[in-house]
Amino acid sequence: MLSLERFFGGLFLDGNKRVSTQTPIRDMPLSQRLMIPLVQRNGLEAHELLPIGSRVLKGTAIGGGSNPMDPWILAPTSGYLKAIEQYTLPHPSGLSGKTWVLEPDGLDEPIHLPALKHYHTLTTEALINRIEQAGITGLGGAAFPTAAKFKSPLNAIDTLIINGAECEPYITCDEALMKERPDLILQGAYIAAHLLKATQCLIALENDKYDAIGAVTTALNAHKNRTIELVKVPSIYPVGGEKQLIKTITGREVPSGGIPADIGILCINVGTCAAIARAVLCGEPLHSRIVTVTGQGVLNPQNVKVHFGTPLADVIAFCGGYTEKATQLILGGPMMGFSVSTDEIPIAHNVNTLLIAGSKEIRDREQPSSPCIRCGDCATVCPMQLTPQQMYWYVKSDQLDRAVDYHLSDCIECGSCDVVCPSHIPLTQFFRSGKTQLKLKEHGLQMAERARLRFEDRQVRLDASEREKAAALLQRKTKLEQGTNPEIQQAIERAKHKRAEKLKQVAPIPPQLNSGSED
Repeated sequence: MLSLERFFGGLFLDGNKRVSTQTPIRDMPLSQRLMIPLVQRNGLEAHELLPIGSRVLKGTAIGGGSNPMDPWILAPTSGYLKAIEQYTLPHPSGLSGKTWVLEPDGLDEPIHLPALKHYHTLTTEALINRIEQAGITGLGGAAFPTAAKFKSPLNAIDTLIINGAECEPYITCDEALMKERPDLILQGAYIAAHLLKATQCLIALENDKYDAIGAVTTALNAHKNRTIELVKVPSIYPVGGEKQLIKTITGREVPSGGIPADIGILCINVGTCAAIARAVLCGEPLHSRIVTVTGQGVLNPQNVKVHFGTPLADVIAFCGGYTEKATQLILGGPMMGFSVSTDEIPIAHNVNTLLIAGSKEIRDREQPSSPCIRCGDCATVCPMQLTPQQMYWYVKSDQLDRAVDYHLSDCIECGSCDVVCPSHIPLTQFFRSGKTQLKLKEHGLQMAERARLRFEDRQVRLDASEREKAAALLQRKTKLEQGTNPEIQQAIERAKHKRAEKLKQVAPIPPQLNSGSED
């Protein structure tokens, strides 16, 4: 048995999860149109790979693929690529981005990838290539490209953690998956552990998820290979955060600015595990995900398996539509989620929850704030042991360099500080905005540096060209002065010869014309 540790800070929150776990996962039928964004998680737009009007199969690459951080964007079903338009993205910025509009043909015809049932005989590269071909990105919310995650570790990975600790209130998509399809998760965990050559594989669940714990335990008992250990962690928000979960289970701490691989650990979500199993064992690309649709503002809260690109409006209609209590549409949970102003937004890899909130269901995000009173409550609950009041002051006053000194980049945007702030300051919004400004500044500096290097390279080329021209002219001049230039000498000789030949051909002048006459 592992000895669990307690991470710093955190909150005990009312989960509000039973409302969406009363029915099994339902498969939603295809919408009449799917909208597949070409904007990747890093904000860069992937290039479209096919012309408008093309017919595609489920799993056809329609964008991306230029590098590990630009993963393949796949068609979620068969149909026709009708247009590229601008649609609002499922992102806190609320910005629009280039989006493929796919019209399904109803056949759901897939491309054929061979099943790799004997994956133990394959190389690491072959398995990572399959994960890349299947378009798998993390389904825990960050949507980090899974193939890049497996490629990135410079150190040996000794511990693989399968994250099923779904600590955010209202979200139950991972719990539903663990209850209904634990075998698929375990198969994906075995594949990932084999790929990483990890000596320890741990699947983490919160200790109050009794049905999920029972289902995973039963599945583990049925497997002869007992290399996976189930770990029940306390239900303290945000225990599902990567760094907090690692601290709780292993006692190790990820260094500031580092990643878990730096300390020999890699974490993947349970949904990502299931996607890996389907990709490797069945040859099935990632084309859909389980989404929790919940809140007082929807008629039938439940977990739904939805194709990527499905508009939010269609998902909500499938769940019975809006109720009269609906006041706010939030992507994600009430802590780390963000409000959107339209339901014409597509389901993407990072959308795990649609929270259609009523007025009394979540804290009022529009409540007016008052000045910070320096109470320090935010620092006592921050799971990253930061000082939010100081970061807030520096971000608000545009002193981003000072905010960086207080480790702004380490903020996981969990929202714990917002909950306890007596002044109702939207601290997380300030931190998110500050980090965005830093990224834009860094991007601008990188662009300026690239421009400087291009200019310097061009100057070097021009200078070299000028030197070559000057050297050639000098060489020709020197040879001319010395009379040793064979080309010039040959040209002079040819000219003399031609002149002599012409003179020979001139007729002699008659004597009478030459002597003249006097009359």
